[in-house]
Amino acid sequence: MDRMFRVLGFWTGIFAVMFFIGDMEQTALLFFGQTGFFILLSYLKLSERMYIYIFGAYLTIFFAAFTYWTTFMMVPGAH
Repeated sequence: MDRMFRVLGFWTGIFAVMFFIGDMEQTALLFFGQTGFFILLSYLKLSERMYIYIFGAYLTIFFAAFTYWTTFMMVPGAH
C-alpha cells in the first residue's frame, strides 16, 4: 500500500509540473503540497488499514472542498 502512495505522489508531481509550466502557480503549489504529503506518508510504513483510512479522509476533504468551490466560488460562464 505504501507503494501506491508513492504512485499518487508521482502523478501529483507530474500534474504540479504541468500546472507550473502552464502558468498556474497556485494550482501547482497545491499539487506540490499533495506530492510531498503522499511521498511522506509512503515512507511511514503504516498498516494497510491506516493507509485506507487516510486515503478515505483525503477523498472526503477533497470532495467537500471541490463541491464548495464549484458551487459557491466559481462564476458561471467565466473563462
